[in-house]
Amino acid sequence: MTRRSAQAASEDRLDAVFHALSDRTRRSLLRRLTTGPAKITTLAEPFEMTLPAVSKHVRVLERAGLVERAVDGRVHRCSLNAAPLADAHAWVEHYRQFWDSTLDALARFVEEEDT
Repeated sequence: MTRRSAQAASEDRLDAVFHALSDRTRRSLLRRLTTGPAKITTLAEPFEMTLPAVSKHVRVLERAGLVERAVDGRVHRCSLNAAPLADAHAWVEHYRQFWDSTLDALARFVEEEDT
């Protein structure tokens, strides 16, 4: 794989993670999975939506690599894979440093204006 295609693949994975996290239902599903694996029926309980609708959300999380699904007959058990969140965290952290320095500069400017 070339450096450019590896970079593009990394960006595609990051896009998938942020897309998955962009929906509150999917974030709620991930939050629930932090306590351990769960069946789709258990994950669906707090939501006023059909099992197929919850399953669609789980598929988005699977494509992002955030959820792994094991199928045993008709029972689908999901578990959290938090590893892809590390790349998202690194991306956000890069911009946090930018905002920290920008806000520090703003604070210095305001302090100078007050004196």
